[in-house]
Amino acid sequence: MDQQPENYQYTSITIPLLIGEVNIANDPSTKAKPEYNIVDSVTPGGSTSFYRTCLNVVNFLSGVGILALPYALVAGGWLSLTFLFVIASCAFYSGLLIRRCMDMDSSIRSFPDMGERAFGTKGRALVSFFMHTELYIGVTGFMILEGDNLNNIFPGVSFRIDGFVNIGGKESFVVLAALIILPTVWLKDLSLLSVVSGGGVLATLILVCSIVWNGAFDGIGFHKKGTLMNWKGIPTAISLFSLSSCSHPVFPSIYPSMSNPKQYSKVMIVSFFICTVTYAFIAIMGYLMFGQEVMSQISGIYQRFGYELMLIVGIVFVGIISAITGTYTALVELVRHYHF
Repeated sequence: MDQQPENYQYTSITIPLLIGEVNIANDPSTKAKPEYNIVDSVTPGGSTSFYRTCLNVVNFLSGVGILALPYALVAGGWLSLTFLFVIASCAFYSGLLIRRCMDMDSSIRSFPDMGERAFGTKGRALVSFFMHTELYIGVTGFMILEGDNLNNIFPGVSFRIDGFVNIGGKESFVVLAALIILPTVWLKDLSLLSVVSGGGVLATLILVCSIVWNGAFDGIGFHKKGTLMNWKGIPTAISLFSLSSCSHPVFPSIYPSMSNPKQYSKVMIVSFFICTVTYAFIAIMGYLMFGQEVMSQISGIYQRFGYELMLIVGIVFVGIISAITGTYTALVELVRHYHF
């Protein structure tokens, strides 16, 4: 292995991937390949502080999947909660692997770049296809969910353009949400998105407090026992737990935007710890409140309450807006980078 700077620390986290014993410069089989240099950070650093970066990552992780976590325990039982911590640990470590890949070469700025370093041009094309497809479908799903939630709060809303088209309530709210979000994707500095991220984190906090309040003071209580393990429902539980930790498309944009990229690992630790504890708390509280009747009980709450439902859906609205902003920004960053 080539000699590295004296101040470079060799750990399982800081040593970049794909660095072996072969001397690339002297190996005839790799004469056409560029020589990669190990650097301490991918860029000199952006302008986003440690706390703002944590706020952004927590917002990206705290998605709409948080409301489905109690049902994950319904599907898999109490012991399935261990998969939440296993999946969160894997997601956390893969976030660190992203940094190691980006530290390999300062030109690596996205997943397609990593795909090219690993598998060549075909790897870039394949990773780009799946990356753009995932981001596009994710944003589309968020927009549809946004339209449904707003239509539940304001039913019967529609717009009619005489002689042209009649736009229904859901479609109208989807268009409205898109118009609100669109200006945010033009921002090149992620530090400016911390305000939006603050709204998403605040919405999640209010949602957690609302669940605790309903269980402690509205007569629901925390008395359900549930089941210990349901092997048939483990795949469902794992899929729901995985949904709550899938924010990796934005990580390549997070790292170079930091004013001190060396704090990236600390950001991952703090953010994943906060989100995982919150996920576990929501799952446990929801399961203790409703037990195996989570779905039917939630339907009953929808029928019984008015302003509470509006509050919950409004909170979800803010959270989805924040999630769309982060995901859409990652998509636009890829498009800008490759000039599509």
